[in-house]
Amino acid sequence: MSLPVDAPAGDALGILSRFRVEFYECLYARQDALFELTDAVLCADGPVKTLVELSLAVEHRRGHGALYAALDR
Repeated sequence: MSLPVDAPAGDALGILSRFRVEFYECLYARQDALFELTDAVLCADGPVKTLVELSLAVEHRRGHGALYAALDR
């Protein structure tokens, strides 16, 4: 979904916030770890080549074991 350029910043923030809540609710197991993984992918500086790279990102606050366990489900 996109907003008009002249839309108030509060509208965009509200839509983004709702999207994040709805996305989180779609995750059925290990929601926190998968959500942090998503943040890490979105905040990465360029293409992500390995899971280890994501586990070292600031946005992914858990260890690499949690990352693999979440993806194993």
